[in-house]
Order: sequence, then C-alpha cells, then structure tokens
Amino acid sequence: MDYFKKLLDLLNKEKEEDRNAYLKLTENSSAADRRAQGLSWYPIAIRGTEPGRGDYISVEVERTTHKDLSHQLRFGVPAALFSNHDPKNDRVEGTITYQGGDRLKITLYTDELPDWSRDGKLGIDLLFDNNSYDEMQNAIKQASVLAAKPQEERLIQILTGDKAPAFNIVAPVSVPRLNASQTEAVQKIVSAQDLAIVHGPPGTGKTTTLVQAIKALVQQNKKQVLVVAPSNTAVDLLSEKLTDEGLNVLRIGNPARVSEKLFSLTLDSKVSEHADNKEIKKLKKQASAYKDMAHKYKRSFGKAERDQRKALFNEAHKIMKDVAATEQHIVDDLVSKAQVITATLVGANHYTIRDVKFDTVVIDEAGQALEPACWIPILKAQKVILAGDHCQLPPTIKSAEAAKNGLSTTLLEKCAALHPEAVVLLEEQYRMHQDIMGFSSAEFYQGKLKAHASVAQRLLFLGDMPVSFVDTAGCGFDEQQQGTSIANPEEAVFLLKHLNKLVGNLTDTTNFPSIAIIAPYKEQIRVLNELLVAHPDLLPYSNHISVNTVDSFQGQERDVVYISMTRSNAEGEIGFLSDIRRMNVALTRARKKLVVIGDSSTLTRLVFYADLIDYTERLNAYESAWTYVGE
Repeated sequence: MDYFKKLLDLLNKEKEEDRNAYLKLTENSSAADRRAQGLSWYPIAIRGTEPGRGDYISVEVERTTHKDLSHQLRFGVPAALFSNHDPKNDRVEGTITYQGGDRLKITLYTDELPDWSRDGKLGIDLLFDNNSYDEMQNAIKQASVLAAKPQEERLIQILTGDKAPAFNIVAPVSVPRLNASQTEAVQKIVSAQDLAIVHGPPGTGKTTTLVQAIKALVQQNKKQVLVVAPSNTAVDLLSEKLTDEGLNVLRIGNPARVSEKLFSLTLDSKVSEHADNKEIKKLKKQASAYKDMAHKYKRSFGKAERDQRKALFNEAHKIMKDVAATEQHIVDDLVSKAQVITATLVGANHYTIRDVKFDTVVIDEAGQALEPACWIPILKAQKVILAGDHCQLPPTIKSAEAAKNGLSTTLLEKCAALHPEAVVLLEEQYRMHQDIMGFSSAEFYQGKLKAHASVAQRLLFLGDMPVSFVDTAGCGFDEQQQGTSIANPEEAVFLLKHLNKLVGNLTDTTNFPSIAIIAPYKEQIRVLNELLVAHPDLLPYSNHISVNTVDSFQGQERDVVYISMTRSNAEGEIGFLSDIRRMNVALTRARKKLVVIGDSSTLTRLVFYADLIDYTERLNAYESAWTYVGE
C-alpha cells in the first residue's frame, strides 16, 4: 500500500540522519567527550551480577564520579560495557533493563563477565538505538500487509482515511467532576467502535478527562486497556493518576521519576513481591554457585577438569531454564490481572506483552508522537483513542527532508482532519487569565476556548496588566550570531530590568510567584542565566525563576512568563520563530502574567506576529521599550 511505503521511506531517511549524527558524535571521541555529551557513564563500578534471561548475565553498575551530568541512558536502550584500556575491542554489548539515580542494570549478551572487566577503568556507552527503528519498521510493514485485507482490518482503513469511524448509541455518561466538553469527550470515547480523538488545548484538563474515560472503559467492558505515550514522563503521570482512581495498573518499562509510588507499579517491583519469586531467588543462587565453581578451573586443565567444568555449566543452564519458565509464569499472571497496562510507544512491544491484544489502546501526547511509533501499539488494538494537541509542539525530527515530506505530520493531525466527527475539543481551560488565553484561542482554536471562572480574571496583583508586548524596535538591540545559535544581550539586560521592576511592585514577597523566562535560542538562555546570577536584586529569588527553551516548558505552567524573542535584524529574518506551534506553547504557559519582549519591525514580517501585536494593542497592552529608557 502506497501509504505505508511512503511512511517507511521517510522513516529510513530519519534513521540514516540519526545514525550519521550519532557516528559523528562518537566515532573518534574519548570517554570524557562522550560523558560530556550524555552518551556515557565513565568511570563506573560493578556492584553485582546475577544470571539474566536466557544465557545472558545481568550486571548492576554505579557511576562513581560526574554524577551531576545529565545523560541519555535509560530503560530499553542498547548499551555496551567497555574498558578504557582498549575501548574498541574490550567491550560487550547489551540492553539497559533498569536505570534510577546513579545506578543501572544492563543485561550483557554473554554468560560471564570478560576477564578485562576485573581491572582497568570501566564505563557504559550508549549505542545507536537500532531497536526502536526496527520496532517501527516492523510495525509499518505489518500494517501494510494487513491493510491489503480490508475485510479484516477496518481500523487501519479508518486511520488511513479509506473508511469512516462508527459510534454506538450508549447511555449518557455522568462524571461529577467534569465540565461539559470533558463529559462529551468521555461519551465519545465510550461510544466509539474504532476511533475517538480528544483535542486538548493548554490547561483544559486532558489528563483528567482521559483518566475518567479509561476508568469508564474498564468498568463498561471489563477488558484491559493499553495506555501509551511517546515520553516516559507522560506515561508516569497517567500511571499515577489511574492508580489513584483505584485501577490495577502495570507499568511496563522504567519510570522517569523513580518515586516509590511509581516503582511499586512496575513489573520489577510486582515480580519481586510475587509469591513465586522466592523460588526464583533460590534457583538463581544455585545457578550462580555452579558457575562460580566452574570458573575456579584454570585455563589449562585436563579432560576430567574440562568435563567437570562443562557439567557445572550445563547444570547452571538447566536451572536458568527453570528460572525462565517460573519468571514467565509470574509475568503472565501479572499481565492477565492488570486492568490497565502503561508503556511508551516502543515499550508497547516489550516481550511481556508482545503477543497480547487489547480491546482499546489510548495514545496520549499523540501530537508529539512520530506516526511510525504509533503503529506499534495500534496493531494490538480493536479501537484507538488519540489524545493531544496538534497545535502545540510537533515531534522532534532530525532529517529536514523527512520532516518536509510529511514525517512531521502526526497521525493525530491526519485523523483530526480526516474524521472531524471523531474529535471533541476540550473548550474550558483552568490555567490562564482570559486575556492570556485570548490570542491562542483565536489563532489556533477557532476562538472556542473559554476561561473557567476561577482563573478568568486572576491577576498577579490588583491593577496589574495580565499581558504586555514590549516593543524594542528602534532601540538598537541587535541580535548576534554565536556559532550555530543566536543571542541578543541587550534585550536580555532589558528583560531582567523589566522583571526587576515587576518584582519591586510585589507587596507580598513571602508568596513569591513562580517565573519562567523563555527564549527560543540556547545562546540567549546562556546569556540570560549569566546575567541572572550576577543580578543583585533578583538573585535572592533565583530559586523561583527558571530560564529555558520553549521545548523544556512543554506541559508546564508558571505564574509569570517572560518571552525573549531574541531576533532583531534589518532583513526581517526570524528563523525558527516561524514555527508558530512552538510559539503557541510559549504563549500559553502563564497563569497570571505574560510579557513578550521583541522587535516588531523584525517580527511582523510574519502575519502571526502582526496579529499578536494587534491583539495586545486592542487590550491596551502594547508598550515601547523607549518608555523604560533612562529609568
């Protein structure tokens, strides 16, 4: 089918681009370089080993220095144990099976630790993640084969636009805590035979709505629901909230936030508490003892010793087969008893649930999910619920060519356009003052959003302006190219001056507001952070102020948000400020006050920003930076 052939071509382009970027970073880099890029833990110490699944060994390691560095090592990714004596040759590959704090467990594709692991400096390297791409490619190929059988695969026909979704007539749903559009969304989900879409703009309670809908589905059908999302953070949030509603949740994979509450939902935790786990521990101990005895034989020995060593290894392998069977029994038991199973998109094909079919699959944050990844859980489903907002951040794509040719268009976006009858827009938001909300509502949501009474008129302090655009045109605050990024130091200085004045107007600094300073460029973030640390008046409040890029604030909110637009040039070039969905995220983080600082003569070359400035003028919220000069 052409639809899937095109999708596969785009995915292959993305994989190629991703692999080349990885090789460029790692090919001739030292362990210290890779550590700085978040691709390695080095040095590490081995804290324990035990026999793993099959003939593999599971090793627990701890990083012993540089614990403050961020990294990309996480559950399910391929990695290698290496020795820095000869890192090209002294390495064994495996998969990370747990990561929390400064410890991780890795299953190595060998049945014993190599000799070189006993001396020298050891580390763990992240490998290129072929596994995720393989899972996506397999899912697309499988979908393509199934799509050729239209009689059987109605769901695929609907998702690719060849058929229309159908809805049953069901009794009205009543959930006391939900508003009208949230209740309508739950109703749509419960009545859908194959597809329902929840479009959740910022602050509209999408998670609350989904949790109630999943609860209703479990109660209605008495069947398992699979709940997935592209990020571990989104999966964690849903896992926690579904548990709070009294549902039996099994979290496949590793939580991003290793809280006790979340860990208790994981497979590892539930296996360790299972009645049959004592037997597994006993058997593993026996297997380890046999292997230890076998290792006591030196390399040079006669036939009798060799036979003895072989017999001990065989015994250990036999025991590990019993362990595998018992573990499988426990896993099957836990999976069958769970009402809701939660995982990331790729984690939906974890060995524990690889062959399990589900009545309903819910994909949250579908506006940030690569379409090929969505097909992994979809193939397990009778019915799919897509939830998210395609007017906020799209998925991150490394290949510009793949993005341009359609990989950046999500399945949520396609289905919302193909099947408007399946979409419910959540219309009431609980985050922003109505003036902060107004511009986004008009530009992205057909003016349909309304602010709940509890937030509609909420101000930072009496008489404050909830929105302002401060125009730096004509002030000579010119942008500067710094490597591949851009900064505007004078705009940054001005922003902190403006913020300092605002802080001076606060009468109650004991309840200091939470403040976000957002800029689209990393270099501007660096400049702002540097200035903030050196600002004597703002320094005492620095733990209330976060400075970061738009992407890092996705899904978050603050009392006050400042946006430094950064771009200011005679050519009117605005680079990726033209990505208005990203700007929608920035403009909708604030609860009580939004301040946008930028150069109108540069920005208004794009109609979107001309509209924004018109909007602030209508609110009487437009000011020139000149009014602050000399203050």
